[in-house]
Amino acid sequence: MITLHNENLFKVASEHGLSEGEIQKESALLATYLDQIHDRKQGFYEIIEDEGLLEKVNSFAANAEGKYDHFVVLGIGGSSLGTICLQQSLTHLFAKPRLYVLDNIDPVIMSEIQDVIQLERTLFIVVTKSGGTAETMSEYMYFRNLCNNADLDPTEHFVFVTDPHNGLLRKIANDEGIISFDVPPNVGGRFSVLTHVGLLPARLIGIKVEELLEGANAMKELFLSDNSEKNLPFKLATIQYLLAKKGKTINVLTPYAQKLIRFADWYRQLLAESIGKKMNNKGEEVNVGITPINALGATDQHSQSQLYNEGPNDKLHMFMRVKNMGIETPIPNLYPEEESLSYLKDVTFSKLIHTEMEGTVQSLTQNDRPNITLELDQINEHTLGELFLLFEGATAFLGEFFNINAFDQPGVELSKQITKKLLS
Repeated sequence: MITLHNENLFKVASEHGLSEGEIQKESALLATYLDQIHDRKQGFYEIIEDEGLLEKVNSFAANAEGKYDHFVVLGIGGSSLGTICLQQSLTHLFAKPRLYVLDNIDPVIMSEIQDVIQLERTLFIVVTKSGGTAETMSEYMYFRNLCNNADLDPTEHFVFVTDPHNGLLRKIANDEGIISFDVPPNVGGRFSVLTHVGLLPARLIGIKVEELLEGANAMKELFLSDNSEKNLPFKLATIQYLLAKKGKTINVLTPYAQKLIRFADWYRQLLAESIGKKMNNKGEEVNVGITPINALGATDQHSQSQLYNEGPNDKLHMFMRVKNMGIETPIPNLYPEEESLSYLKDVTFSKLIHTEMEGTVQSLTQNDRPNITLELDQINEHTLGELFLLFEGATAFLGEFFNINAFDQPGVELSKQITKKLLS
């Protein structure tokens, strides 16, 4: 369960925060925006109800049991960030990983990955919706060449996640009999974590993907509700939009849990690529956007809080608090005579991190810095599924608030075109 706490928006100076009336006023737009989102025919909230979504994933995972020591994802951006988040959030932080995600074309990582895998015991998961992403295809050709030189059967060491009909990767799959999984054409890469893009690698490393989808579907019910009090994604988007209109065009997402830092990475792409647009739906040049920043509590209290408390007041701070951290570890009282450490007596690490977050929140509020908190009961598959749909839904609503298309990325496409021209 996720709870939104927004009371601190009402405690800061009015020019920097919001009133309950300002938020409530926007509720009249909810039904219209829901209709507009439906009209865009995007599949990110429909695919999660597809009963066949997991059938092929579970069958493949069962057949792969015991065959591989390592899984290597070749992908970038929306083809990798969700998977990285799933691994970081739902598996042991320090256990030797069976899953590696190569989300960059730096030649050093291309070389060093070979130091920790054995090709004959590795499955490469090649993820590109278009089937022709330059970074992903270059990685694929590199490792395919290594496997060819080692006389390894590509149908045993490669699996593709791509468009069901189009693109070079789909052609290779069809011509060579390589198993492939579909990315629905109406689901953009940055919205694809709850498709085969994220579900296949997650299932292969033991994540309970059924519970992930259960959580997402629970949030979908709220996302599709025409009740503004129940619709958590709409409420979040309303706050982000209204504060952006007041000059808070930077959103800082700060989870106070190590396991959620890669969720903040995932959201950074979702927000930036969806909302940063030159043209609105009327073809007018507007150059709108919200700049995402990810931080980690309590780490970044020591690297960013000075700026946030006393620098430009142009940010909305969004904190994530986990009520049940999953473990209670007391801090030993080794120096009972030391007065300077007395405040740590009978304190657990969970209490310390929660209290440090509260101190950060209160300091920002006293300095008139608007902030909200998303409180999670715990970190598990169900909650993470809820989080993905919460932020995807909020992003869809933000697109309607700004009157832009949240589901295209013309600025990204331009850089790709220029890159290909330069290489040619």
